[in-house]
Amino acid sequence: MHPIVRSVAALVLALGLTSPLAAQTKWPEKPVKLVVGFTAGSATDVTARLFAQKFTEAWGQPVVVENIAGNSGAIGVDRVAKAAPDGYTLMWSGNAAITILPSLQTLPFDPVRDFAAISTSLSMPSVFVVNNDLPIKSMADLIAYAKANPGKLSFGTPGVGTPQHIAGELFCVLAGIKMEHIPYRGANLTDVMSGVVGVGIQNAGAAMPMVRDGRVRGIGVTSLKRSTNAPDLPTVVEAGFPGFEATSWFALLAPAGTPQPILDKVRAESLKVLADPEMAKKFALMGLDLVGSTAEETKAAISGDIPKWGKVIKDAGIKPAN
Repeated sequence: MHPIVRSVAALVLALGLTSPLAAQTKWPEKPVKLVVGFTAGSATDVTARLFAQKFTEAWGQPVVVENIAGNSGAIGVDRVAKAAPDGYTLMWSGNAAITILPSLQTLPFDPVRDFAAISTSLSMPSVFVVNNDLPIKSMADLIAYAKANPGKLSFGTPGVGTPQHIAGELFCVLAGIKMEHIPYRGANLTDVMSGVVGVGIQNAGAAMPMVRDGRVRGIGVTSLKRSTNAPDLPTVVEAGFPGFEATSWFALLAPAGTPQPILDKVRAESLKVLADPEMAKKFALMGLDLVGSTAEETKAAISGDIPKWGKVIKDAGIKPAN
């Protein structure tokens, strides 16, 4: 039995035996907002809408995705932090706004104190890709080339403060190499393909189709273990960097103080979404791995990642405008 299927069964049983939940079965009695801190069509938005559709079907009330874009998702996160803790405003957040940005700028919310964690639902590694004309076929080749050609390589990412940006800076620090960071507003793979930048770091959902088509060369993934959606690509860990991990993940959050039975109900339904074979296929095609963590695990990930990325940002001298 898949671990997520086991989790669904156990959680539904537990909720069914917990009497306080019975008093909350009327929720939701009106539409629920699921806030996304990015524009429509982004990976964060697309995944949120898949969950919102299933929540709507399960609860008999519309779950409406509200896009509040800006500042790498932080504007939307702040809106949820200040919302009423009644279960009618939820957050579908990527990790950048709540674990990376706190070390780059002063934010109007506290990522730990101001939210009730529900579950981390999905994760996605990023992929190091290189232009096909470069003599780089592995992470070791990348290091050797960068050292032999100082100042020649640059790496493109979806923007400052993104997991891809931090992954690139972390790798440069650990490998003892220099590559100029070129921030984009979204995907950068076309410029890697044409040679405008030699190296790109992009989420697997966007990168793998181009890698499979041979338009760019994939040389490594940023997860601790090989991704089930890119099993042929070695990890950066395999290249000799133990513990290297820089993934994107998507978590369900609510304003602090939201009643626990509501949080439990949302998590239970989110696990059902992950256990649905058709939904699992859709996520796999997008390069996403299923997670389904507990609230405690999600909160621990947020608390642990903030100082982790803060150290990388400090060591690499990353500034908001880098």
